[in-house]
Amino acid sequence: MSVSIKYTMKVFSMPYVNVQITKGASREQKRRLVEEITASLVTNLGKKPEHIHIVLQEIAEEDWGYAGMLTDDWKERQNK
Repeated sequence: MSVSIKYTMKVFSMPYVNVQITKGASREQKRRLVEEITASLVTNLGKKPEHIHIVLQEIAEEDWGYAGMLTDDWKERQNK
């Protein structure tokens, strides 16, 4: 699973976190990601959980490029 995290502080000090992952994470894994990212922002930045917005975007491996290749092609090559 590939992960890309973008963190943006809005004018209102409202953290917005965009997590991009390749498809395949379970609902439980997504739930834990949201809980852990929220806890980190609360602990490290003193933000209130109700002000934190997290968006999980699942991207098909055929729509994600890595090392000059589509991720699904790259993974297939690695498994040979």
